[in-house]
Amino acid sequence: MSIERIVLAFAGIMIMLTVALGVPASPIFHHEYWLYFTAFIGLNLFQSAFTGFCPLATILKAFGKKPGTAY
Repeated sequence: MSIERIVLAFAGIMIMLTVALGVPASPIFHHEYWLYFTAFIGLNLFQSAFTGFCPLATILKAFGKKPGTAY
């Protein structure tokens, strides 16, 4: 699995998890503050589209994962 696909999968999972933890109607609700983390993930994805910088991609590259095409 390429770095790009790992980043997309990880971001998707984290967004779903933090929304589930932050929305009061969710069965696994913890606290509304989780929605700030959801916003952080979204802003990070947005800025990486323009700058090309992604902290997770840098970490994965250091662990030896190879870049590839996302689609």
